Amino acid sequence: MKTRNLILSVMAAVCSFAAVSCSDMLDIPQKGVLDYNTYYKTDDQILSADVAMYLEVRGWEYNVKLCKAMLTDDFWAGGSMRNDNYNLEHLNEFTFDAEEEYVEAMFTTYYTLIYKANVILGHVSEEGASAMARMARAEAKVFRAFAYFDLKTMWGNPPLVDHELAPSEYNVPNGTDEELWGLMEQDLTEAISSGALAEKTGVNDNATWRVTKQFAQALLGKVYLWQGKNKEAAAQFDAVVNSGKYELMEDYSLIHRASNKHNKESIFESNRVHDDNNSFQNFSMYALMTNWRMDKMNWPADTPIMNTGWGFRVPTKSLYDDFVKDEGEDGYRLNESLKTLGQLKDELGITLKSPVIGEGYFMWKLRILADERGMGNDFVYMANTLWMRYAEVLLCGAEAHLAAGNPDKAAEYVNLVRARAHLAPKNGVTLDDIKLEKRLELFGEGTRMQDLLRWGEGSKMSKNGDTYPELQVNGQVLYKNCGNPANGFKPGKNDRLPYPATEIRLNSEIEQNPGF
Repeated sequence: MKTRNLILSVMAAVCSFAAVSCSDMLDIPQKGVLDYNTYYKTDDQILSADVAMYLEVRGWEYNVKLCKAMLTDDFWAGGSMRNDNYNLEHLNEFTFDAEEEYVEAMFTTYYTLIYKANVILGHVSEEGASAMARMARAEAKVFRAFAYFDLKTMWGNPPLVDHELAPSEYNVPNGTDEELWGLMEQDLTEAISSGALAEKTGVNDNATWRVTKQFAQALLGKVYLWQGKNKEAAAQFDAVVNSGKYELMEDYSLIHRASNKHNKESIFESNRVHDDNNSFQNFSMYALMTNWRMDKMNWPADTPIMNTGWGFRVPTKSLYDDFVKDEGEDGYRLNESLKTLGQLKDELGITLKSPVIGEGYFMWKLRILADERGMGNDFVYMANTLWMRYAEVLLCGAEAHLAAGNPDKAAEYVNLVRARAHLAPKNGVTLDDIKLEKRLELFGEGTRMQDLLRWGEGSKMSKNGDTYPELQVNGQVLYKNCGNPANGFKPGKNDRLPYPATEIRLNSEIEQNPGF
C-alpha cells in the first residue's frame, strides 16, 4: 500500500510539473486584444479612443437625420411609389410601434456613443494627464451630453448610464429628469471650464474640426432652454456670440457645400476627408436616399445635380407656404432652399417623365451636387454633416432672451438671421416669429421635431397620413387616401418615441412610454 501511495505521489508531482510546464509554454500574449489595465496610457492610444467617438457621430447621419426629418410636418416620406419604404412611411404617418427599425437604430447609436465616452472617462486618468488626455476627457463629456440631449428630448426618461456597466448592472431603470438634465449640465460645465477644449483662432479659421468650447456652450444653452432656465440659456448663447469666432455666411447657398467645410458659421460638423485611395470611407447612403427621385426625371447631361437618388425626403406645401408667408415667392432664402417643378424646368431643363410622390417642391438647400461625389461614385459623398451652425445659436438665443424678458436682444438676434435672408428687420419679435424663423432657416437640419415636442405643437402632424400626394407629369397633384385610420400624431403617445422592443425584452427594469 505504501508503494502504491509513493507511486501515486510521484505521478502527481510529475503531472503537476507537466501542467506547469505546458501552461508556461502556452502562456502566449494574445494579438489584437486590448487590455484596459495597460491600454489608454499613451497619447496615441487615447487618440484612437477619442477618434472612435467622432466616427460614431459621423455614422449618425443616416438614421438620425432621416428619422428626424420624417417625424415633422416639413417632409413627405417620398420614394418612387406608395410602400417604397414602409418604415419611413410609418414614421412620417406616426403608425410605427416599438419594433420600428429606424427608432431602434437611432436609440442604439446614441448609447454606443455614450459607451465610447464612458470608456475614456473610465480609463483615461485625470492624474498627471497629458494635454491629449485632458482634451479626450473633455470631449467625452461633451459627446455624452450630446447623445443624452437627443435621448432626453425624444424619449423622455431613458436609462442613465454614466460608466461602463458590469454584467450585474445591465438592467438599468429609466432615469429621472433631475438625473438626466443634471448629468448633461455637469458634463458640459466641467468640459467648458476644463480649458482643454479646442477653440477657433478667429472667425475665418476653417481648420478647427474638433469639438470646441463654443459648441459645448451652445449645447449647454439648449439644455437650459429645454428646461425653461431661460436666463442661464441666454448667457450660454451670448458667450458663443461674444466670442467673436463665428458669423453668418453671407451666401446662404454655400453653407452646406463640400467646398466650404468648417466655414465661419459651422459650430460642429462631422468630417469627411478626401482620399482617392480610400474613397468608400465616405460612403453615404443618406445622400442617395435624400437626393431627388432621378429615375422619374428627365435631365440634360450637363445638369449639376447628382443623377442618382431615391427621393425619400420630399418638402411639403406647408413648408413652402410658410416661406411665401414670410418672404414672398421671390424670396432669397426660399429660392436657395426649395425649387418648384416649374423652376427645375426653367432653370435646369429638368422635367418629370412619370408621376412621383410630392406636391411639386424639391429640396435645394441640401441638394446633392454631382461634383461632390468622391471619384464620381454615387455612393461616396464628400460634404460634411453639419450638426449645429451659428444661425441656430442666434435663434435659440433669441427665444431664451425673449422668455427671460430681454425683447430687444431677441429682436437683435432674429434680425441678424433675417438680414442674411435679405428680409427687413422686425422692430419687435414674438415667440411665433422665432418659431417661423427656425422652421425656415433650419429645415432639414434635424431641429424641428424636438422643437415641436417642446412647444407642445405635435398636433401640426395630426393629419400626417390622411392622404399622400402624387405629382403628375403636368404638375397637377393628386391626393390619395392612405387607408390607415390609425395615422397621425397622437398627443399622449407620440410626444415620446418608444423604447425599442428589443430593449424592453432585455432590460426588465425599463418602463415603456405610454401608448406603446
